[in-house]
Amino acid sequence: MKLRKTHTLIAVAAAAALTFGAAGCGSSGPGDTSSGSPASMWGLTGGDQPILQNSVDAWNKKHPDQKINVNFFANDAYKTKVRTAVGAGKGPSFIYGWGGGVLKSYVDSDQVMDLTDFLKKNPQVKKRYIPSVLKNGQSNGTTYALPNNKIQPVMLFYNKELFKKIGAEPPTTWDDLMALVPKFKKAGIAPLALGGQSKWPDLMWLEYLADRIGGPQVFKDIKDNKPGAWSDPAIIESLTKIQKLVKAGGFAEGFSSVAADSNADQALLYTGKAAMILQGNWIYQSMKTDAPKFLKAGKLGYTTFPSVSGGKGNAKNIVGNPSNFWSISSKASTEQKQTAKDYLKSALFDKSYVKDVIKSGAVPPVTGIEKQIAASDDSKFLMTAYSMAKNAPNFQLSWDQALSPKQGQKMLTQLDQIFLRKVTPKQFARAMNETIKK
Repeated sequence: MKLRKTHTLIAVAAAAALTFGAAGCGSSGPGDTSSGSPASMWGLTGGDQPILQNSVDAWNKKHPDQKINVNFFANDAYKTKVRTAVGAGKGPSFIYGWGGGVLKSYVDSDQVMDLTDFLKKNPQVKKRYIPSVLKNGQSNGTTYALPNNKIQPVMLFYNKELFKKIGAEPPTTWDDLMALVPKFKKAGIAPLALGGQSKWPDLMWLEYLADRIGGPQVFKDIKDNKPGAWSDPAIIESLTKIQKLVKAGGFAEGFSSVAADSNADQALLYTGKAAMILQGNWIYQSMKTDAPKFLKAGKLGYTTFPSVSGGKGNAKNIVGNPSNFWSISSKASTEQKQTAKDYLKSALFDKSYVKDVIKSGAVPPVTGIEKQIAASDDSKFLMTAYSMAKNAPNFQLSWDQALSPKQGQKMLTQLDQIFLRKVTPKQFARAMNETIKK
C-alpha cells in the first residue's frame, strides 16, 4: 500500500499526469545539483498537499536564500517516477517514501544521506517523534528518513445507515463478516467496496488475514527471505478465504475496474452503494472534502479488522503506514542538503504544520499533542486512530513497501490474479517463493 493518497474525483481526472504546486515549476530539474539551484521536493496530491504547500510557502517567504521547489504527483505515477529518477541519480533533494524495502534499496545504492550526525546535533528533532514510528525510517539501525505526515492504520469503515437498514452490527469476527454478505446482497447493497484496479487495496486483505491467522512471524519470515515462506499455511488460508469472499459476491460488482486513486472506492460507501470498505485512515481526510454531509450526519462507522477463529494473531495488531518519510538525496548539492536539513529541523512539524495536519482529519506521528487532538472537531476519529497505533502490539508496514520493489510489484500482480480467481493460492505461493533469494 502506499500512502494511499487522497484527492477528489475531479482532481483525479486532472491528475492523470503530474500536478504542479504553486511553488513548483522552477527552472532547475529535480536532479539539478549545480551551484545556486534550489532544493527540490516531490510530494503527493491529495489530503496532505495543501499542508505541505503551506509549509513550503511559509519557508520560502522566510528563507529567500534557501528556496524549495515543490511538485506534486498522483500516487502511482510518483512511485514509478521517483524510482526511475533516484535510480539514475537524478532524484529530488527531498525524497518522499514509505521506509521499508524501498528505503533499503536507496541505502544500498548510496542514494540517501545518513542522518545520524544530524540527529546527534539536533536531539530535539529525534525527540519530536513517536519512537515506534521513527524506527521505520531506519535501515540496519541507522536513520535515513524522518516522518513527514501522519499515522496511517488501515481500518474497516462502514456505513451506519446501511447497517441499520438490514438490522446488523459491524463484524468482529471473520465469520460475522461472511454472514453479512448474503444479507447485504439480498437488500441490493454491495457488502464491500474495493479499488481493485489500483491493486494495492487488495493487499490490505492479505496483510490482515495473514496476521490474524498466523501472527507477525508469518511476514517476518517472508521479509527475511526464508525459503518457502510464501507457502506458510497462514498465507494459503488467507488467500483461500479471500477467494471464498470474492466467490460469495463480497465485493461490489466490477471491483477490478474501480480505482482507489480516484477515491471511487470510498465513494461507493458514502453514496450508499456499498456497506463497508477496508482502507487506510487517510480516506477520512478525503471524505471531509468529498462527503462532508455524510460525516456531519454521523453516518461513518469505523472499527478494527475482524479476528479469525483459532488464529494466532493479536486482534489489536494493525497494518498500514506508520507514516511517510523524507530522505535527503546524497546526490544533492551541498547547499541543497543544508536547505533540506534546516527545513527538517525547524519547519517540519512546527506549530502550524501540526495544526494543519490535525485540522485535515489526521494524526501527526509526534508526541505531546493529546490536547490538540482532543480539541479537534474530529477528535473521536483521531483519538481512535491514535489509540490503535499507540496500543498495537505490532504495527506492520505495508508489505509492498517493506519488501524490495521487485518483490512488491510481483506480489501485487499475483494478488490481483487471486482476486480475479485466475490463480490458486498454491500457484501464488509458488510464484512468490521464486522471488526469494537462494
